[in-house]
Amino acid sequence: MTKDLQAWVLLAMAGAIVAGLTLWRMGLMPHAQAPAVFAPAPALQAEPSRPPPEPRIEYPLESSPPAGPPTGQALRRALADLLGGDAALSFLQLDEFPRRLAATIDNLARPHAPRQVWPVDPAPDRFTVDEAGDAPVIAADNASRYTPFVLMVEAIDARRAVNFYLRLYPSLQRAYEELGFPGHYFNDRVMAVIDLLLSTPETEVPLKLRLTEVKGPIASLRPWVRYEFADPALESLSSGQKIMLRVGPVNERRLKEKLAQIRSELASRIARR
Repeated sequence: MTKDLQAWVLLAMAGAIVAGLTLWRMGLMPHAQAPAVFAPAPALQAEPSRPPPEPRIEYPLESSPPAGPPTGQALRRALADLLGGDAALSFLQLDEFPRRLAATIDNLARPHAPRQVWPVDPAPDRFTVDEAGDAPVIAADNASRYTPFVLMVEAIDARRAVNFYLRLYPSLQRAYEELGFPGHYFNDRVMAVIDLLLSTPETEVPLKLRLTEVKGPIASLRPWVRYEFADPALESLSSGQKIMLRVGPVNERRLKEKLAQIRSELASRIARR
C-alpha cells in the first residue's frame, strides 16, 4: 500500500477504459502533484546471438477506424457522454489522455502504478485503518468511500465503453509503443490486465497491514501512505490487484462483474472484425 492510489476503474473501462474507468474516484493516493513523467519501459535484454521473437498477437485490432480517434473537444464530448455528463470530466486529466491511459493500464499489472501518470485526480478522502490486536487492519468503513464510484462504474454500458475504446485505440496503440513497446499490441496488454484483475484472490477481512519501515531521524508526517499488506503473498500482487483488495470484498465482486462484462463485449467485437 505504498500510496493510497485514487482508483478509477481502469479496472472498469473497456479494456482500456476499463482499466482507466475502473480506478477512477477510488481515492487511493496522496494529493501531492508532480509533473507527469512518462518514462519508457526498460529494454528487454535479448541474447546477442539472435533477435528477440516477434510478439504474438492474441487480440488484434485495426489501428485506423474510419472516423478516426476523438481528440480535443470531441474527446471531451465522448467522455462526457460515456460517463454521464460534463461533471465527470472534473476528475480527469485530459492532457495527454491516451498516453496517461495506456501507461496506467500497463502499470496495473506491475508492482507500482505511479500517480503522476494517472488520467484521474486524487480523491480528497484518506485511506483509513483500525487497530486490531497486534497489527493495524483496513478500517471496516473504508470500503464505503468507494461505493459511489462503484455504482457509477456499474451504470456504464459495456457496449458503449467498448465503442469508445475502439475509437480511441489508434491513439492508445501509438502511446503504448512510444512508452517502450514497439511492435507490441496494446489490446493484448489490456486483455491480459483485465484477466489479471479478475484473478485477484478473494480474502478474509479485515486485512492486516504493516507500515513500511523508514530509516532516519525524521518521523513520517503522513503514515497512511506507507501501509502495505502484512501478508507477503498479498503484498507481492500487482498494483491493480492490491487496489481491488483495498476497496473491500463487496466492491471487489461488483467491479469484477463489470470487468467480465466488458471483457466479454470486447472479445466478441474482436471476433467479428
